[in-house]
Amino acid sequence: MENALLLTLFFMYTFLLGFLMHKYLINRSRTYNLHKANISAVRWEQQSKPIFGGITFFSLFIFGLINYMVFFPLEIFISGKSIAIILVVTISFLMGLADDLLNTSPLFKFGMQLAAAFLLIYFGIYINIFSNDMLNYLLTIFWVVGIMNSINMLDNMDAITTPSGLFILILIGLIIGVREPADMWFHLTILISIYASMGSFMIFNWHPSKMYMGDNGSQFLGAVLAVLSIIFLWNQPITPSPHTGLFKLATVLIAFTMPLSDTATVSINRLLKGKSPFVGGKDHTTHHLSYAGLSDHMVALVFIIGSLISVTLAFVLTVYYPDASLTTLVIFLAWPAIIFTTLYTLTRIVKPNK
Repeated sequence: MENALLLTLFFMYTFLLGFLMHKYLINRSRTYNLHKANISAVRWEQQSKPIFGGITFFSLFIFGLINYMVFFPLEIFISGKSIAIILVVTISFLMGLADDLLNTSPLFKFGMQLAAAFLLIYFGIYINIFSNDMLNYLLTIFWVVGIMNSINMLDNMDAITTPSGLFILILIGLIIGVREPADMWFHLTILISIYASMGSFMIFNWHPSKMYMGDNGSQFLGAVLAVLSIIFLWNQPITPSPHTGLFKLATVLIAFTMPLSDTATVSINRLLKGKSPFVGGKDHTTHHLSYAGLSDHMVALVFIIGSLISVTLAFVLTVYYPDASLTTLVIFLAWPAIIFTTLYTLTRIVKPNK
């Protein structure tokens, strides 16, 4: 109870600190004309707005670590798993910040994402569903790189990426609370600092936004989601069964339904046109919802509702159906299948506005 009260108070003053930091960054960016280096790329909106929301994300992440060291024992903090999380998140944030300020090459970003995946594997954080470790390592690399790029690609309209990522992190926090692992308070402290920074960011990112999270924010968020989903979704402790691997895959696919549906749709459509999936454009599922007549506010609400349903289903499956039968898993998997099919079909039948 005492720890819960501490974390509640921590969230309150961290949220206020995040709000003040975002306002400061908006004002400083305007004063010193600090904006994204690559302003020529195709984007949904003009790129003259401040793109440093991720600076607050990372700053409050560090602030959370400091608070943890003050109020909790240090054994967990200095463990290999904690060090890996800190290193990977830091590398990802700095890589995104460098891209915002210097317009780095795609190869540089891909190399840093690979480095993040290798670091996790080195410290023992990897997806463990196969009996062959090499397959586990390859899936981990694919997942880390894929999620970091997926979150980066999803950041294409106001108030889309933040609530989508926030709901998944809330799901992870709830699962931690239910499972009560030994490192529970370390992870909850990190998560609450991120909840506060993202929640305060939403005030300035709701359409019409005053600032963007930038690559520094999307790479930070992608790294956090990739790491924590490996620990608490992919590798959640459940009773072994013939469908253990499918159960874990289903949980992840359901939780990440919205970002993965957008990434898969965009990648398929661009590859069919002979284009790189990683080049910016106005062909995302969010954009096609707009072409279909929805306002930017309504598009955001569609993704918010979709994300809320997704994490609710993932929570129900994880907590109430840990020994789910194949039929039950197929029923739950109908949700991401329906969402992907609907969004992909929309991009095929609704044409961009001229």
